[in-house]
Amino acid sequence: MPLLRSAVLCATLFLAVPALAAEVGDPAPAFTLKDEVGGSHALDQYRGKIVILEWTNPECPFVQRHYGGKTMQRTLATLGGKDGKKVVWLAVDSTSHNTPAKSKAWKAEQGFPYPVLQDATGDVGHAYGAKNTPHMFVIDEKGVLRYAGAIDDDPRGRSTTPTNYVEKAVNALATGKAVSPSTSDPYGCTVKYGKSS
Repeated sequence: MPLLRSAVLCATLFLAVPALAAEVGDPAPAFTLKDEVGGSHALDQYRGKIVILEWTNPECPFVQRHYGGKTMQRTLATLGGKDGKKVVWLAVDSTSHNTPAKSKAWKAEQGFPYPVLQDATGDVGHAYGAKNTPHMFVIDEKGVLRYAGAIDDDPRGRSTTPTNYVEKAVNALATGKAVSPSTSDPYGCTVKYGKSS
């Protein structure tokens, strides 16, 4: 009987341990998600391009600051990603109470061109280990995760010349150099996952 109890306890502990999140240098976790208008986006369809994933939540003051200051839009434009030929930007909203209608309204209000992928279950957010909004991930042309962390080194928005880590990562990949830094501490609001996710 004690042996059976131990086996049950071990199995319970095993099931309670969350899956490990993706790490820089590993293949980026595959996903297929719908955007705010119902279009489907699979990571595999962007193979051959650099993909930027931005975990977002329009209710978060840090996200509002970056969109008010056009940080994301300016970064995309600087990287030449508006046409989607070499760089693809995908926003991902893992907020449990988010809806496509909310994302659509926010996108129209802010005027950015990229889709907002709907991850209300939090499955993709957990696969990447997304902790904050914004939390940024850069994936190379072969589907390998090359950067994970903050958009920049200016959590409080006080610097006039912040270092944009996403720009640095994409520019390094485009010129065949190693990404440095490949990680940084993300800052912002916590991702509002559902209780069951």
